[in-house]
Parts: sequence; structure tokens; C-alpha cells
Amino acid sequence: MSPDATPSRPMIAPQLTADGSAVRWPIAERLAPLVDDLALAYAEDPIAIGYLLAAHAAHVAALDYAQCSEVMPEYERCMRAAQADATREALLDELPSAPQVDALLTPDDAITYATRLTKLAARTRPTKNRNRRA
Repeated sequence: MSPDATPSRPMIAPQLTADGSAVRWPIAERLAPLVDDLALAYAEDPIAIGYLLAAHAAHVAALDYAQCSEVMPEYERCMRAAQADATREALLDELPSAPQVDALLTPDDAITYATRLTKLAARTRPTKNRNRRA
């Protein structure tokens, strides 16, 4: 592994829900380090992190309004999306575990993941006509 590489994290394994009606992606374990880092960053510098959170909340609210408005021009939606992206990136820059949340898959891992997901999704379909022969 190169010095710049981050250790690989296991893929998020898709699972069937208990009743078998849907496929679930359990991502909480991957998000927990972000929440922990955010809490630590806030404890270290509550004013700066508080300002970033407030600015991000304002930009997200403005983006939500723009996306729901029927009269909002497309360029305005794009500008508000860029503002929300910018404050999100600023917050993520304060969190050392942020790069580890995204799963980077090799081509073989991506194929394996897609195959597993497809098999699980197929199990969630109603079985009424599954065994009929044409």
C-alpha cells in the first residue's frame, strides 16, 4: 500500500429486511466516525464549527426552497446547490474520517457487490407467479 493510500474499508453489505420486503444498506457504522469527529471538532472550536454548521444549514434550507419552488430559475438552483456544496466541503475538511466513509471498490468488488444486490432485490419481489411455467 502506498503511503498516500488509506486502508481499505469493508463494503457496506446489503441485507434483506426482516420481513423480506426490501433491501437495506446499513451505513450507520460508516457514519459514526463522522459524528464523532464533528463532536470533537465542535468541542475544540465551538465558534468556528458553529458558524460552519449555521452557514451550511442556511444554504441547505435555501437549496431546499429553490428545489421546491416552481418559479425559481435553474441558475438560482445551481447557485444554491454550489453554496451548500461549499459549506459541506468546509465541514468535511474539519473531519479526519470523512475520506473513509466513501467505499472505493475495485472493478471485481463492484461486480460482486452489484450481483449480491441484484440477488437480494430479486428476493423482495412478490412470488405469486415466480414458479409458473409458460
